[in-house]
Amino acid sequence: MSSQQLISVYPEDLIFPFVVDKISYCNLKVVNNTEHHVAFKVKTTSPKKYFVRPNFGIILPWDSLIITVTMQAQKESPPDLQSKDKFLLQSTIVPSNIDIDEMPADTFNKDAEKNIEECKLRVFYTHPSGHQDGLCSPLSRNLKQHSDYNSVNSELSNDSIDAALSRLKEERDTALQQNRQLLQELEMLKRQGRRRKDSGFSVVFAAFVGALGILAGYVLNLAFTSPSTE
Repeated sequence: MSSQQLISVYPEDLIFPFVVDKISYCNLKVVNNTEHHVAFKVKTTSPKKYFVRPNFGIILPWDSLIITVTMQAQKESPPDLQSKDKFLLQSTIVPSNIDIDEMPADTFNKDAEKNIEECKLRVFYTHPSGHQDGLCSPLSRNLKQHSDYNSVNSELSNDSIDAALSRLKEERDTALQQNRQLLQELEMLKRQGRRRKDSGFSVVFAAFVGALGILAGYVLNLAFTSPSTE
């Protein structure tokens, strides 16, 4: 086998826009560079802080998939927005006829007979674009222009409305992103389960369906409860 890496990861670092008390996410594209089936597993030094989906799986030859890493809302900002968190993405070749739920527990254990490749990913925090200097969107700039001759209380009211709209939009976008990721995982499980006879829904399948229903209801609720700007 050549010295070419089993998988490539884009981007090579995880970059999260950091806002206190708000969740944030980063997408990684993982590409299989070989003609083999490649299994992967994601580890992190802060498992309670990040939510990784999928955190393990199998990539078909020359195929790719998207891994979504969600950072939970943080109560305070780290000094200078510096992060010490790290991620490790392990990969190894597996038989083409193996299912994701049939992988041995020692698949990623290093020994003389297995080639386990490791890709280390650093974490960086940034100021989210559009949130600096109080300019979150064209809407907030228009509100500022129209309130030049208004009282201070009116300006504060407009800022509060815009902040609420911005927060709801971010929460909606995050819910939609997680919904798309769950759909992707569900489709992968359905494809892998076609080779097995199953008299009913599996526990994992039912859990995904339930999660999708909750996320869909959450998004609809946000859409109908967004505050009016009038």
